[in-house]
Amino acid sequence: MRSDPNDYELVAPGNLSAVVSLLADQPGSWLPIAGGTDVMVQYAAGKLTARKMVSLWNLPELRQIEVADSELNIGATCTYSQIRNHEVVKKEFPLLASAASWTGGIANQNRGTLGGNIVNASPAADSLPALLVYEAELMLVSVRGERRVPYVDFHTGYKKTLLAPDELIRAICLPRRTSGYVSYSRKVGARNAQAISKVCLAALGQLSNGKVNDVRIAAGSVAPVPLRLSETEGVVKGNTIDSALIQHAKKAAAGEIRPIDDIRSTAAYRSAVLGNLVMEFLQKLATGGQSA
Repeated sequence: MRSDPNDYELVAPGNLSAVVSLLADQPGSWLPIAGGTDVMVQYAAGKLTARKMVSLWNLPELRQIEVADSELNIGATCTYSQIRNHEVVKKEFPLLASAASWTGGIANQNRGTLGGNIVNASPAADSLPALLVYEAELMLVSVRGERRVPYVDFHTGYKKTLLAPDELIRAICLPRRTSGYVSYSRKVGARNAQAISKVCLAALGQLSNGKVNDVRIAAGSVAPVPLRLSETEGVVKGNTIDSALIQHAKKAAAGEIRPIDDIRSTAAYRSAVLGNLVMEFLQKLATGGQSA
């Protein structure tokens, strides 16, 4: 059954201060909406329970990508098209640029926002593993001021986050300190875009004197939340990459994830694919990025 538009209210205050004041006055009553790519799917299916929505679209405070010496700050309502076409993102954060190109088709990329993808909190979202390996921080804003939280701590369970009812994500902050790292990303799904991932992986690594000096691995669609594979990283870091280490890492990765059987795939398939992606990344890292 389709939704009736007469049952809903949408307001557009036009500036960030007015929006956070509205959220503070009635915490939990208003649903912030930006591009609407997820919300409108629920609306069209008659499953959107929120009745009062506040628009964040085109708020100038949330639409900028700011380049500072130490970090890149991406406004929460920056679209995937903005992100994938930004020169600094393409050069210094290629995993995020790739993920932006996987997120739906061009129409969705023109409307879908990074902040919305984070708050929607799907464990299958393509961009979220990249944010984990880049060790992003989120700048949250309310009438009480701003606070920064490490993105790795933001998701507390399936579709649950640290965001308070009166808060918004203002920006996603990416440290500019991965120069010289080998990067790797893969999405496994029915199609490269316009399909939900069965498994996705983002990884960064750096070698020093033939050993792994630093490694970061994150995966989506394999647990209730986007997952940083810290135990697998511990197996790899400080060691020389050889066949024995790769097998050890694959086993560690399988032990960290909690995949499920669903309409898109099976738990066994997801575990096998993730292990193969970890192997592919380590093989690429071992050669300094020369192999696929």
